[in-house]
Amino acid sequence: MSDRAKKILKELSFYAAVILVAVVIRVFFLVNAYTPTGSMENTVPVDSRHLGLKCAYWFSGPERGDIIVFDSPEKEDTEYLKRVIGLPGETVEIKAGKVYVDGTPLEEDYLKETPDAEDLGPFHVPEDCVFVMGDNRNNSRDSRYWGSSDPEDPLHYVPIDTILGKQYLLYWPNIKWLY
Repeated sequence: MSDRAKKILKELSFYAAVILVAVVIRVFFLVNAYTPTGSMENTVPVDSRHLGLKCAYWFSGPERGDIIVFDSPEKEDTEYLKRVIGLPGETVEIKAGKVYVDGTPLEEDYLKETPDAEDLGPFHVPEDCVFVMGDNRNNSRDSRYWGSSDPEDPLHYVPIDTILGKQYLLYWPNIKWLY
């Protein structure tokens, strides 16, 4: 093999290794998501793109306040971005627009505006699920409304195994850490 052929082979090997590493990172570690709606405003603006980690929950479960990407419980081949409100085994109730978890009012300084005064629940979160809501409560279709009006309807809850990752970085239209 000539020196020129060796040099070309070496260069091609380098590019193949870079592509392989990028594919492994994308497939096993990163979640790249798009938010077309205002359901998470002001935290995540309309038409934004963000990155998260698939590995965030490999060794522990979601925590209240996490912003997650997950497979939609109502639309096939659709991903949603929402905030975790209720954890497995907890009871979530909305009274006059205020969220209570196991009877304790939830402090939510991330909300876009004062939520509409509605009463919903109680929602008893199953052991393998979470209850999620958008930060723009008055314009978010989320756990409160999926499924029937029966709070025990399983469509109200996001199974943990459908969570694709925890979102960390908003990179378009502006760079912003979500935590």
